[in-house]
Amino acid sequence: MFGTFQQSHLRIEVNASAQLIGESLLSPEKLRQWLFPQQISPGLPNQLEEGLTFSTRTGFITIKHEIESLRDCYIRFLLSEGIDGYHEWCWDEGWVQSRLEGISMLPLNLAQTASLFRLRQFVERSAN
Repeated sequence: MFGTFQQSHLRIEVNASAQLIGESLLSPEKLRQWLFPQQISPGLPNQLEEGLTFSTRTGFITIKHEIESLRDCYIRFLLSEGIDGYHEWCWDEGWVQSRLEGISMLPLNLAQTASLFRLRQFVERSAN
């Protein structure tokens, strides 16, 4: 993989319950809504599960995700293709945290920040 090793660790407050945050991260249908314009592989189950593999695509960039670990308020994806690394999400009442490490030509911190703000906006609108 060509690119630069990058790491980013962000945590933001979200005016929503842990359950609502988790549903927004673990439901492919909800992921499609707040990750837009990224496109997610079709044919996924209603809920993400450990071992599942899928891809996201933005323009000509594809990132393959494999769910390595999934438990209460935590999910970890192994990433390949556009990013070689991992992405962890942790959440609870009123906050969500994202940790991203990998080798990529993409500006990972910028993309991660934008994703977190889109998630917060989506979850807070859903909570009201």
